[in-house]
Amino acid sequence: MNADNLTGLIGYLKQDQWQACFEEVLGEHLGPALEAADISFEELGDILGQGAAMSLWGCAFEDFLGQNWDNENFVEVYLKRRGWKEGPRKSAYMRGLKEAVMSLYEVSQIVPGQSMMVRDLLRGGDPVLVHERSATQSLKPWERIAARLVPEDGKMVLAGSLLAYSQQACEDLAENLRDVLKRKRGQAEFPKIKADVLRDLAPVFTLTWLFRTMENMVSASEPPVLFNSDGEDLVFHDVCFPLSKGTTQKSIAEVLNTIPCLQHAGRMIWNWTRQAGDHVPEAHSKAGDSKAQFLSTTLDDGGLVLGNLELKGRQLRLQVNSETRAEQGTALLRNALGSLIGSPLTQIMTAEQAIEEQRTSGRGDVLEDEISLEEEAEVLAAVLEQHYRRVLDEVVPGLGHVTPRQAVKTAAGKKKVAAWLKQIEATTAGLGREGAGASFSFDWMWEELGIKGLRK
Repeated sequence: MNADNLTGLIGYLKQDQWQACFEEVLGEHLGPALEAADISFEELGDILGQGAAMSLWGCAFEDFLGQNWDNENFVEVYLKRRGWKEGPRKSAYMRGLKEAVMSLYEVSQIVPGQSMMVRDLLRGGDPVLVHERSATQSLKPWERIAARLVPEDGKMVLAGSLLAYSQQACEDLAENLRDVLKRKRGQAEFPKIKADVLRDLAPVFTLTWLFRTMENMVSASEPPVLFNSDGEDLVFHDVCFPLSKGTTQKSIAEVLNTIPCLQHAGRMIWNWTRQAGDHVPEAHSKAGDSKAQFLSTTLDDGGLVLGNLELKGRQLRLQVNSETRAEQGTALLRNALGSLIGSPLTQIMTAEQAIEEQRTSGRGDVLEDEISLEEEAEVLAAVLEQHYRRVLDEVVPGLGHVTPRQAVKTAAGKKKVAAWLKQIEATTAGLGREGAGASFSFDWMWEELGIKGLRK
């Protein structure tokens, strides 16, 4: 909310007749979500933070300013009675805010601290230049925001209340809008909506954002249920076989090299694999859990890695990620090696224990001062370009299981590739330390694919 322009207007809201009207609008914007979570607006501030709570309050207030009550509008009543205190500039801003409607915008061409271009995803039309200081400091290209545009001193500015929409929230909004408008899902990502209809849909933006944010917070507080690729509980087994007296590493290696499912992966290291066409065990019943996450490793030839073997000193070490694989791997090695190995000693660690051990051990930590931002940016840019040059010729599921080069051969495919590139740009903008990824440009991908005209 633009506090300098609206201080008097917000204060006037304390009038009893208007306070009741505003509370009705606030209830439309927040009530269903607060009721579902069984919390009050005050508690919402403690959960989301006061800044987010006030943005939600502001969305409701801005909606309230555009409504009429008994043929009276709050802004016009205020300006009639106290407009002499505000002056023409602030009065014009208030009237502009009264006419503005909430919509969903995609941002681009950001100049931090100065301006950005925004494209209305619901009403269509060309991108609009918006002068904005604070939001441009944190927004990234192709992010989506729910906001109102207001004219001020011959320029377009953002109203004070802005909600940053994640991809999930955008998908929720599209479905909610279709439900409210009773429209079937079409090829377009969002239904096209006229301004007069959007005015009545303002609470949908607030509620969609709030429900998604609260759901994400609940999901983040609940640990995922981890399984391996066969749907078995993720439990790490480290099975160590001692070499029998007189047995050499060479004799063990010779046997291991004859086992078809073992692939040599380095000096005294093998991958235990399952190849295409091999029997796949029935998935564990818990694999249907909504919080389930499946961990797997595959080789370049498509083989699934079931475990790893390493000969080190006087031990043959088998590492797997489930009890079943530990039993199967042990049986495999006993049958193949027989008396060459002794009885194994097994160490077991759950996924939670492994995560906690990694967190407390500090493994993988890198001191930020070991590499400069400039060097990190160069390395990151080189890695990204190498990766995405290869991706242009790889099948992308989100593009209809074709490569980007194949997809741009059709008009519909070009639009899909443009959306895919925007998502990549938004995602990679957050890589590395602050400032380290800023030098990498995706301009070459748009040009090479021939869709630079869609980058708006």
